[in-house]
Amino acid sequence: MDVFNSLWLGLGVAMQPMNLLFCFAGVFIGTLIGVLPGIGPVAAMSLLLPITFNITPEAAIIMLSGIYYGSMYGGSTTAILVNIPGEAASVITCLDGYQMARQGRAGPALGMAAIGSFIAGTLAVVGLMLLAPTLARVAVKFGPAEYFSLMVLGLTILVWLSQGSIIKALIMACLGVVLGLVGIDSITAMPRLTFDQMQLIDGLGLVPIVMGLFGIAEILNNLEQRLDREVFQANVKGLMPSRDDWKRSAGPIARGSVLGFFLGILPGGGAVISSFLSYAMEKRLSKTPERFGKGAIEGVAGPETANNAAAGAGFIPLLTLGIPPNVVMALLLGAFIVHGVQPGPLMMTQNPQLFWGVVASMYIGNAMLLVLNMPLIGLWVQLLKVPYKILFPMILLFCVIGAYSVSNQVFDVYLMLGFGVLGWLMKKFGFEPAPLVLAFVLGPMLENNLRKSMILSQGDFMMFLERPISAVCLACAVLLLVSPLLPIFNKQRKQLATEES
Repeated sequence: MDVFNSLWLGLGVAMQPMNLLFCFAGVFIGTLIGVLPGIGPVAAMSLLLPITFNITPEAAIIMLSGIYYGSMYGGSTTAILVNIPGEAASVITCLDGYQMARQGRAGPALGMAAIGSFIAGTLAVVGLMLLAPTLARVAVKFGPAEYFSLMVLGLTILVWLSQGSIIKALIMACLGVVLGLVGIDSITAMPRLTFDQMQLIDGLGLVPIVMGLFGIAEILNNLEQRLDREVFQANVKGLMPSRDDWKRSAGPIARGSVLGFFLGILPGGGAVISSFLSYAMEKRLSKTPERFGKGAIEGVAGPETANNAAAGAGFIPLLTLGIPPNVVMALLLGAFIVHGVQPGPLMMTQNPQLFWGVVASMYIGNAMLLVLNMPLIGLWVQLLKVPYKILFPMILLFCVIGAYSVSNQVFDVYLMLGFGVLGWLMKKFGFEPAPLVLAFVLGPMLENNLRKSMILSQGDFMMFLERPISAVCLACAVLLLVSPLLPIFNKQRKQLATEES
């Protein structure tokens, strides 16, 4: 009954006119970002983070959260109509969604993607509501050693799940930790890695780094490519799926919701991997696997459900443990800290209005997305006709304004442009930005918990092995790091990376 009372409190917060307005703005912008290829939720949230400084924490987090799960809805529209994924998690939707559009069934594909996303998003919020309080009660018992080991495990999982070389992913994670240490030492109050530059005393800003790695780098990458868009707009009619479509999709929606939810909780799991694994699972379970890739509606329903369930589940480790499982949640953690709120096990007791307000807003946001997506498909089709050579100067302008407005320093603009070039070069040479960003956010917390543990144990490293939770986390991390040496694990990892690429 306590959960229902808390949800009622959250609905009271989420239904306030200002919060409703920002919820609508978040899901609308998120859908728009998902529709337009080459932007993505990380860049969009980085751009809009500065404008949240003058509003309440509830409105800010509600809007930024809406952008994230809203982009999961919008990405399917582009994948189905243009065969270009608007968001990374919708890559796999191109295989069958676009084929359905070519067969004149774009309407049912879009309708099933929207309805499946709504079902998965709602189930993910229910899971968040039921699981978060229990996990928070357990997390209260965590000490510095447990938090340190849990963060090490999280970074290790992210590295292991990354495409390509584990060595390259480890290099990016180490670089991210080093970048996170720039500024004033939190214990000795001495400057480090600042090179006598006053601009670095407060450390590097998260927003310029993320906007550079994901915004500017994506612009540079897209300018090198020629994207031919053939939009199937004449056939977008009859959005409601048929009875046979529902019969084929019921199982994939149920399985995708469960799979996406549990993968979304894991660090590095997220929406992308869950959508790929959902597609692979449905193809293997199907009695007619030859239909996949030729317009099977199960190939749309499963992945779209999985990525939305993963998006909702990603809030669980952030809100209950204070540990972001992916780059988007790392950005949200930055937003929480900017507004003077520390996510973690004490958040439910110290900031119940914010916690339950965000949870309740996700119910409302998912309903808004279902209502928005169906009638506005015609508008999204028109937007897809805008040439990228017109879009990219506008995106670049917003990036510059966003980076400058964080602290009103031109240095942040140069920092963003520098990381933009770095991100572009990283993509050229097969380095992923996600481990760098997540390690950058976790680096200071990782260091603080390590040093606190050493103070408590008087320098005895055995503390990490004597505490059961810490020992299990470290053992799992070591197993993942040595797994490439074991043929079975290495084969499975390479197969996953091949499917994902």
